[in-house]
Amino acid sequence: MGAAQITIGMVAGESSGDLLGAHLIAALRTHLPGAKFIGIGGPKMEAQGLDSLYPMERLAVRGYAEVLRHYPGLLRMRHKLKLALLEARPQLFIGVDAPDFNLGLEAGLKRAGVPVVHYVSPSIWAWRGGRIGAIARSVDHVLTLFPFEPEIYRKAGIAATYVGHPLADLIPEEDQTAAARAQLKIAPERKVIALLPGSRQSELRYMADTFIATAKLLAQKIERPLFLVPLVSRETREFFEEALRRADAAELPLTILFGHAREALAAADIALVASGTAALEAALLKKPMVITYKMAGASWLLMRRMGYLPYIGLPNILAGEFVVPELLQHDATAENLSQALLNALKDSVVRERLPQRFAAIHRQLRCNTTEQAAKAVLPLLARVAG
Repeated sequence: MGAAQITIGMVAGESSGDLLGAHLIAALRTHLPGAKFIGIGGPKMEAQGLDSLYPMERLAVRGYAEVLRHYPGLLRMRHKLKLALLEARPQLFIGVDAPDFNLGLEAGLKRAGVPVVHYVSPSIWAWRGGRIGAIARSVDHVLTLFPFEPEIYRKAGIAATYVGHPLADLIPEEDQTAAARAQLKIAPERKVIALLPGSRQSELRYMADTFIATAKLLAQKIERPLFLVPLVSRETREFFEEALRRADAAELPLTILFGHAREALAAADIALVASGTAALEAALLKKPMVITYKMAGASWLLMRRMGYLPYIGLPNILAGEFVVPELLQHDATAENLSQALLNALKDSVVRERLPQRFAAIHRQLRCNTTEQAAKAVLPLLARVAG
């Protein structure tokens, strides 16, 4: 089978998956320059040549209550997408994260004879461990980002390969603070606080007001503060700006950035992050942080009931203990968050030891991820060709 004949289906559901998918497409093209990619992705995957059949934003809902509200539309879209993919006759399908959407799609494609790879293990080690049966029915191979995950799949009879985390390859191990501040034209004496309230509108709905209230409290207690707020879309920027108006926060020393989350974190003295990839990125940049999250009350109750670990932030999960504070749901008040951030800023032990812990995590996750992922995928394509 020539490279020009190969069609690969791919679906990513949010900005972090879009980044992973784009890098994997680029790596696969070095081996398969004529391959066609079709499915759902964001601007980064589209820039690499993905033919995206639906806007990725339609998948970007989080929490049970939010998903239930959009469930009928998501089911219709998934069914139409499955039919479109089967018509395109892909030799392989790669679902990038988004397990609530992708696993059902993958199961249908696998039953139709399409080999399936799921890139990014669902967090079965943290919650919803019973999902591993559905994974076994839906996929042929799992590519995991964290080193402890393949053994879980091997015990369940599912092929899995640890490929490392691409952010660990992209982010240098050396301190990036001075370079980031120079790029953003920030004076060295400013105390910079990065605020990352989430990449989805649904996240900002629960996080924006609290983040702004926290910033207002910090501005009263920190000399020459500067708050950096990277947001990924026009819609999330408009949502955050409306929250600033509601809070009467026009005088707050705050700069909204369009994207540039990594630069904001690199320039920061400390970060307040909604749990997720942003927390890992902050850790790889060796930054002290406070992790927070809020969601719909019904979603929170279900998540807590099914949780297995005492922490939800990736830095704590990878360290195997609390190395940064987590303030979640009802504990995520502006008073609690501002005090936790001030404590971390003033703690000399945190400033000395935390970068060492994060450096060890960085070395463990640095594996040339996209090339490892491509090498894991290519044998499946070779078997189809055979």
